[in-house]
Amino acid sequence: MSPTRPSPNLLSYLDVELIRHAPFAQMAPEHRQRLLAAAEQLYYAPDEVVLGPESGVVTHLFLIRQGGVRGEGHFGVRAPFQLEAGEVFPVGAVLGERAVTTVYHAVGDTFCLRIPAAEVKALSTESAPWADYLNRRMQQLLEISQRALQGSVASRALAQTSLETPLARFVHQRPFAVPPTTPLAEALAGMQQRRVGSVLVVDEEDRPLGILTRHDMLDRVVLPRTPLETPVSQVMSTPVLTLDVSQRAHDAALVMSSEAVRHVPITDGGKVVGIVSERDLFTLQRLSLRQLGEAIDGAETPALLREAAADIRRLAAQLMAQGMLARSLTELISHLNDRLTARLAYLLAAEHGLDLREACWLAFGSEGRGEQTIATDQDNGLVYASGDAARWLAFGDAVNHALDDCGYPLCKGGIMAGRADCCLGPDQWRERFADWIDRGAPEDLLRASIFFDLRGIAGDTTLTLPLRQFVTAQAKATPRFLKQLADNALQQKPPLAWHGGFSEDTIDLKLQGTAIFVESARLLALATGVDAVATRARLLGAAAALGVPDDEAAGSVAAFEYLQLLRLTVQSAGAAADKANLCDVTTLNSIDRRVLRESLRAARTLQQRIELDYAR
Repeated sequence: MSPTRPSPNLLSYLDVELIRHAPFAQMAPEHRQRLLAAAEQLYYAPDEVVLGPESGVVTHLFLIRQGGVRGEGHFGVRAPFQLEAGEVFPVGAVLGERAVTTVYHAVGDTFCLRIPAAEVKALSTESAPWADYLNRRMQQLLEISQRALQGSVASRALAQTSLETPLARFVHQRPFAVPPTTPLAEALAGMQQRRVGSVLVVDEEDRPLGILTRHDMLDRVVLPRTPLETPVSQVMSTPVLTLDVSQRAHDAALVMSSEAVRHVPITDGGKVVGIVSERDLFTLQRLSLRQLGEAIDGAETPALLREAAADIRRLAAQLMAQGMLARSLTELISHLNDRLTARLAYLLAAEHGLDLREACWLAFGSEGRGEQTIATDQDNGLVYASGDAARWLAFGDAVNHALDDCGYPLCKGGIMAGRADCCLGPDQWRERFADWIDRGAPEDLLRASIFFDLRGIAGDTTLTLPLRQFVTAQAKATPRFLKQLADNALQQKPPLAWHGGFSEDTIDLKLQGTAIFVESARLLALATGVDAVATRARLLGAAAALGVPDDEAAGSVAAFEYLQLLRLTVQSAGAAADKANLCDVTTLNSIDRRVLRESLRAARTLQQRIELDYAR
């Protein structure tokens, strides 16, 4: 069929059709109409070639109206994928003024709008949404998807302020600040006059030297009867913790929780430009991260920690509703779970007459990586430097059952500190790790996939560093073991059909999604000597070591974090434990289906790289 210009009546209909898809819904009506006015409509029969390398330099952008398009690498080099109505292609070739490397076939009866490349580029200088879409298509789809997921979760939780807000938005005016020689009386008078809870101490270039808050007064001024003519530098807290304007509210919340502070100065180029307080972050929230952390740290009985554990899950749902990104949310969940576990460990160590300075509570698996979702069970162990093994074992068992009471189920595989093979001295742990690496039996690989993501939670965390260094050195020096890890990472394939669509209606987002990135990232980190535990850090660190293109590395990270977000969404809806990671693809909107498909394609690309580099 020859190309035809849409009639005026069809143009109106097409405009209504376009606003169902991103980014057209965000574009000004006149910009959509300009694209449509320049477009030609073409029909393609099933399996007909729409575009291919032999077509030469691409002169048009294609927008699918009806039907679909399947892309296949030339001569079968690249895995196939499928595009649906509302998607455009080939963006990279149009912007790069080159031929495509993919053959595009029509899937069924397909209608496309063909838009001249010159018009595509010209409009990008006038329409910000259009330019943004062309330059970072995947990232924009992720953002649109997150907003949609946020809306669905917000109906189940209180959403009042977003912890993804840049700290720059908290910079309204310069905070009250004084030189270090300022008399205490003058500093306190300034706080009273301005009705603020803190005063910053800065040097001549406005660089922070310290901070004095109302909460410091009792211990530093009132009780010691400090003379009011004393320079403020003698009673200030130093060094002062600061964050840059480019960071986000969740970073401030994490600092406040971790360091037990209520104010965090904001800097720009090292100079103080503002200050964010706990009240700024949590005034409108029912649950404060810092308050929850204090409740955990102050709990005197396991029963109080059971209440705190329930609050952690409620806070997680609330923060999801606020639009917090998956990485930020899993970090916060893991942080609070760490504090709860540490508090339980110290309480029960005292009951058992043990000193945790002689041991370290170990987190494995998702907790070790700092990637726990709402639905999580236990994967933990204990390394002790001295003492009676039987007493440490009894202590580990007590902590395991206390965590179970708090809503963290006992590990079905028995990977818990209360088991004899998970409660060992440093030499025993090294012997065990060396045996797994040396033998590489299937059960050894399974253990390595959990135990090699270890991190210290409570006690003497320096005991973990030699263990991590040992694992990295031994694995890197054993190519056979790396190949076995590669084979293991390739066992589970992304649920994509040969044509690039989904091969299943229900997908296990963990087993068929995030686990592929986790297993691959662990292999790459061990192979390249990257000393990181979190999947994101491993992927980026290994990519830098291997010279992987930035866009490929960023695509892997974005895909992993989207799958994590989708898992959190399913879990926040109250899914049963056996369905906590199952996603019915048919219930997703068109944007989420597209992003999910792109994420699974990124998983397949990562597996292809591993197959070429390590599985041969």
